[in-house]
Amino acid sequence: MVRQSHPDGGAERQLIGRAMGAASLQLIGAPGDPDLITLPWDVPLENWPEHRLVALPRGISRHVVRFARLSGKVYAIKEISERYARREYRLLWDLARLDAPAVEPVAVITGRTGVDGEPLDSALVTRHLQFSLPYRAVMSGTLRPDTLTRLIDALAVLLVRLHLNGFYWGDCSLSNTLFRRDAGAFAAYLVDAETGELHPMISEGQRAHDIELAHVNIFGELLDLEAGGLLHPSTDPMEVAELICERYQRLWAEITQDEIIEELDWHRVEQRVRRLNDLGFDVAEMMVRRKVGTGRLIVRPKVVDAGHHQRRLLRLTGLDVEENQARRLLNDLDSFRVAKNLRHEDEAIVAHRWLAEVFHPAVDSVPTELRHKLTPAQLFHELLDHRWFLSEAAGRDVGLEHSVASYVNNVLVYKPDEQAVLPKAEYED
Repeated sequence: MVRQSHPDGGAERQLIGRAMGAASLQLIGAPGDPDLITLPWDVPLENWPEHRLVALPRGISRHVVRFARLSGKVYAIKEISERYARREYRLLWDLARLDAPAVEPVAVITGRTGVDGEPLDSALVTRHLQFSLPYRAVMSGTLRPDTLTRLIDALAVLLVRLHLNGFYWGDCSLSNTLFRRDAGAFAAYLVDAETGELHPMISEGQRAHDIELAHVNIFGELLDLEAGGLLHPSTDPMEVAELICERYQRLWAEITQDEIIEELDWHRVEQRVRRLNDLGFDVAEMMVRRKVGTGRLIVRPKVVDAGHHQRRLLRLTGLDVEENQARRLLNDLDSFRVAKNLRHEDEAIVAHRWLAEVFHPAVDSVPTELRHKLTPAQLFHELLDHRWFLSEAAGRDVGLEHSVASYVNNVLVYKPDEQAVLPKAEYED
């Protein structure tokens, strides 16, 4: 008998699975893939047969981690003690409820017993984040300084978003993060919440400790890369480690800091809102109070979350993409509106035409066998970049059709396969 339940205490479901090891084996999780119970839980994870596993790049972990595919879905499985498996599972569910960037929890497997009767560690099961890579897999040979800077920027944004939600990470590092390409940048996702804590509001001490841990961990990771000859000679590990503190503090101040303005300078508030929107954050409301004895106002924005451009693009087109990708696609949509003289047309109608006349034709013109290398939004972003470079060289707009052919033949065929393992239905729009 295998028991399956939601961590918030909802009604439990009883699923009958084949007997494996002791009768106390439990699968605790939200209703999902029942085939999970057929995996060889009576075998230590490091000894699982190859036909059960999927070869995907893994980050550095203190625990054994493997990837398994069931019913067209890929799961990451981490062997860990029952106490920490249950705790991390609940924390990941809480982060999912808050729409924080983290991997999706699936189940906790407890009560495992080996064929020799000896108890085995529990297992935490999460959904593999499609098109994501550990930081070492982002590298192609030596990690270039600009790529490293973009990874650090993404990690700083992730840490700010987690802190805004009251989450103390306790082990922020490149190794505990997965990265997705996001236009010319990266989007970062928490992959290890083992040391995390969720509070109504994070304290200044917790924030400071998280930043210091990030600084120490990143410095150590870069020293490892340097020792392995994988760090560019111009990169100073200490300078890069200090960069995470600098980028974090700058972003945190922009989002949370009070601003004092003269009453006549209200346009500065509008500028602040636009800056926050450009950073990808929405402002839910403003708290304004008069500074005693002066004609000045103290303004504090209430930031709800990142995803300003994501939400707008999703509302207009139904495309669910990363924030910088959404910004790039919206810019192209705006250019389409101007080019087609649709300035006074309803934006939802313009978006529908842009999808039908630009986005889908461009993505669909890429050969099917190559389309799965990148997400459709990243593919379109790179097509736009390639078109710009070709047009600059030619001194005229070479058009999308020519750009697609050139991009496919000269760029895409040489790119690594970041989707890698999922069937076509999993990634096509």
